[in-house]
Amino acid sequence: MRKKRVLIVSQEINPYLDYTNMGKICNALPKHLLNEGVEMRILMPRFGNINERRHKLHEVVRLSGINIVMGDDDMPLIIKVASMPGVRIQVYFLDNEEFFKRKTDLRDEKEKFYPDNAERMVFFCKGAMEIVKKFAWPPDVVHCHGWMTSLIPLYMKTAYKKEPVFLKSKVITSLYKNDFTETLNKSFAELGMGETIVAKEFELFKKATNQALLEGAIHYSDAVIMGDEEIDKKVLEFLKAQKKKPKLDFNMDDGYLTEYVDFYKKLMAGK
Repeated sequence: MRKKRVLIVSQEINPYLDYTNMGKICNALPKHLLNEGVEMRILMPRFGNINERRHKLHEVVRLSGINIVMGDDDMPLIIKVASMPGVRIQVYFLDNEEFFKRKTDLRDEKEKFYPDNAERMVFFCKGAMEIVKKFAWPPDVVHCHGWMTSLIPLYMKTAYKKEPVFLKSKVITSLYKNDFTETLNKSFAELGMGETIVAKEFELFKKATNQALLEGAIHYSDAVIMGDEEIDKKVLEFLKAQKKKPKLDFNMDDGYLTEYVDFYKKLMAGK
């Protein structure tokens, strides 16, 4: 019987980016899973403030070369990889010269929210789906962290639901406090839906706010984990209404990673 497989997709992972609980959790969780005998792959955006030389990133030519459809454009997806310090775990970075070359992540040097964050998010989520297909590595669990991953549960349950690599996958969203108060630009819905997702399926996302993204992710996820104590109240109200959806409360005490693994196991077992 093969080992269980977990795909972690996050916008923030220590030591590459470490602003919140997300970075800490996404550093500690893979190490714990490795000790539990779980196979894993880790994906994150290759933001320009990630130092490639210091972290020894290098391009994986055999995985690069996929084009991601973004409206009328085909945008090249570049895959880079690095080993997480102190442990034999690889992190795959999704890169594109237009979207991720700038030297900051989601805001410029004056703290202004990038106007093309909608395009960057859609590119990252579509790229994550395509690279897992390229891996030919069916995950048992896909665990999403951060609003930049919030379209992945939608894609798994709609456009990619018949893809063999995702047929038996369960998707979990970890909720964190809101990252932004702005609204994504008007291209978000058109690019996010593409030609395969209908307006009704995208309904929860259409307001393009941080709250809307999290509510959409919750709706399409099989389960939810609280990654922060301070979750938006309206998001919590939306989650509360999902009465049958499995939930794991916030906990950063000793042993919380064991709770994550037990939560995975119950979800995979259909409990």
